[in-house]
Amino acid sequence: MRDIILASVVSALLLLIFKHPVIGAYLWAWLGLMNPHKMAYGFARTLPWALLAAIFTLLAVAMTKKRQAVPMSSIVVVQVLLVLHMGFTSFFSLASGSVPLDRFIFVFKIHMMLFVTWMLVCDNKQLRWLIWVVTMSVGFFGIKGGIWTLMTGGGGRVWGPSGGMLEGNNELAVALVMLLPMVYFLRQTETNKWVRRALMVSGVAMVFSVLGSQSRGALLGLLAMSVFLGLKGKYPVRTSLGLVIFVALAIGFMPDSWSGRMESIRSYQADNSAMSRIWTWTTLWNAALDRPLIGAGFGADNAVVFGKYAPLDGDFAVFRGSVFVAHSIYFQMLGEHGFVGLGLFLLLGLVTWFSAGRLARLTKDDPEFGPWIPLLMRMVQVSLIGYGTGGAFLSVAYLDLPYYIIGFVVTATALVRNRAQRPVPVAAPTPAAAGKPPRPGFPPHANANAKPE
Repeated sequence: MRDIILASVVSALLLLIFKHPVIGAYLWAWLGLMNPHKMAYGFARTLPWALLAAIFTLLAVAMTKKRQAVPMSSIVVVQVLLVLHMGFTSFFSLASGSVPLDRFIFVFKIHMMLFVTWMLVCDNKQLRWLIWVVTMSVGFFGIKGGIWTLMTGGGGRVWGPSGGMLEGNNELAVALVMLLPMVYFLRQTETNKWVRRALMVSGVAMVFSVLGSQSRGALLGLLAMSVFLGLKGKYPVRTSLGLVIFVALAIGFMPDSWSGRMESIRSYQADNSAMSRIWTWTTLWNAALDRPLIGAGFGADNAVVFGKYAPLDGDFAVFRGSVFVAHSIYFQMLGEHGFVGLGLFLLLGLVTWFSAGRLARLTKDDPEFGPWIPLLMRMVQVSLIGYGTGGAFLSVAYLDLPYYIIGFVVTATALVRNRAQRPVPVAAPTPAAAGKPPRPGFPPHANANAKPE
């Protein structure tokens, strides 16, 4: 039954893409972030739904006029440079076989469809729908995991959806941390009281899901995000106080086993997992020092890299022969793409942060954009804080979610720019002013050029 329902829904949306191409952007985001086909058990589970969505969307873009050029900005320029650099380093990867090419193609497809999304999202309503799709595609698992955490008293661990980049407990938790500011934004700008209440419940469930993941990195991200959410919320004092009380109560709800795991953050020397991460970061640092421009390339988690650059003295001798992933967005970019790749990655975040702040100030008193764009831009900044903090301990540098959040700034900037470039309509002389009787249904207006009597 799941297969039939999913196939019917996706097929209908694929056909609608030719009438409303922006649906292709929504469908791609939904399939890529939520992976709904992985929750089926039959034929729908293995069909290439994302590929079909991409093909249909690209065809629609080629045939439609309901699009715009890719909105050029400093964010887009840095992002293009980052993608090009990752493609360049792929040719010098130390990984064997097709791993570097496969990983670059995967990353390239994500960014290509992001550019297509920016071409198709052309007005305020479409941007809001995109925020809804992105938020709820991942938020679904947060709501589900939060309910599970409450039902089990925090005794069970929350995991992400199978078959995607958010499958792990840590990855899902950091994604939810990034999306909590978007839930706050949707609630603050929603007029329907029942939807507002549902968003409030969803946000609470997502917090419990983050705690239930037992991810130490996500906990740090949650705390950092909460501080900035309070500072940049619509009501800073009220929001900050409410968040402090709620997070404290939520942490108090968790069992002693959860508290013991979180306490290990302070005693990392006795934690084998933490020491393995330090060993891995040292390995990737050594690789970047040896190859500062290109790093080790995609797939740095291989025996060649660790055999050449891993330290094996002292406490690290126990890891001899082991291979680990980066467990950090920063060391992932540094180790795989060198100091140039890490610099572009950090620059993208900084440019997005300052662009969001500048757009928030520009539209603060704008009658059309003032009520919501400044709040959205502040929430983007809060999301970046959550990603930058929680991602310090996870290999999620290529996750598409943070790039969608960056894209909200690109799209909102384009909306404001396009409005500013629209010509101001000039009132034409009325039939009465031209000495002709007015047409039926045409309201008479004063002639601006008439001299006063």
